Amino acid sequence: MKDQPPEGLRYPWEDPPSEGAAIEVATGALWMRLPLPMKLDHVNVYALDDGDSWTVIDSGFSSNRSKAIWQQLMAGPLQGKPIGQVVVTHHHPDHIGLAGWLQSEHGAELITTRTAWLMARMLTLDEQAVPSAENLAFYRSAGMDAEIYAQRAQERPFNFSDVVTPLPLGFTRIKQGDTLRMGGRLWDVHIGNGHAPEHATFWSRDDNLVLAGDQILPSISPNIGVYATEPMADPIAEWLEACERLSTLARPDHLVLGGHKLPFTGLPMRMRQLIDNHHGALKRLLAYLDTPKSAAECFAPLFKRKIGPGEYGLALVEAVAHLSHLYQDGLAMRSRREDGAWVYQRKG
Repeated sequence: MKDQPPEGLRYPWEDPPSEGAAIEVATGALWMRLPLPMKLDHVNVYALDDGDSWTVIDSGFSSNRSKAIWQQLMAGPLQGKPIGQVVVTHHHPDHIGLAGWLQSEHGAELITTRTAWLMARMLTLDEQAVPSAENLAFYRSAGMDAEIYAQRAQERPFNFSDVVTPLPLGFTRIKQGDTLRMGGRLWDVHIGNGHAPEHATFWSRDDNLVLAGDQILPSISPNIGVYATEPMADPIAEWLEACERLSTLARPDHLVLGGHKLPFTGLPMRMRQLIDNHHGALKRLLAYLDTPKSAAECFAPLFKRKIGPGEYGLALVEAVAHLSHLYQDGLAMRSRREDGAWVYQRKG
């Protein structure tokens, strides 16, 4: 079944580009798609025509299949012209995975935020054959299901180095308030947060295009999680602040080119939905905390659907994020259960 847009949104294209092909979404702006080996089975990438070269937005996982698709794209829709720049919206591997390959093998300049580059480079160097003691302790503190915990304790964890090619030394930094010329347009850089730290979005001054990465998606909400690397992070607060700030830029005619799903218009409505959805989730969660509960026991009020094994890890870190936000906001208290899990209960 095709995605149905939320009320007030419109999808100009019902179907995505086929593998190795592109759809021109505006003059000199191509939408392409690469596969992902997970439930969310794709990532969108874009190419902007700079005349004698291309600027590419995001890059997909590093895999032989993705490289082969890129070669098809370069020979086909990209007309054999070189890729001069690869602009990465944020550090997640489906977006930065082949950026190093585009640098080292194809001579592209990498442009991204400092945090995105530092995070990705650090994580590609941090290879673990089995989960670290800190990660296992974090799983226990979240109340992870015992069967899933036993399995994860024995297997190789997700490593950036498995799906991200090494990043050569050196990149060009962008930050809030910068402008960037790409595809014959001047773009304002506006930084988001929550889904990923210092996530770059790009707003064209010359027409209605917005390159949103995963900060703004149409029919799903980006995952917002807390991890063992920063267990007291509050990405929910950061997400809500970014959404409120970015919503002041939104126009109904903006064509939003996101990292997943379909391009859409109706951005003011979508920004309000994203904000309201998280406030609604927090309200439901707080009502649910009439007795002490761990993160693993809070899927029902947050997601309102059954969480399968493939989604369990992302659901768990998102539950931790919402509970920790309530705790840090002074609305809930927490204590350690005998099994090591933090359990949360609303105050009053």
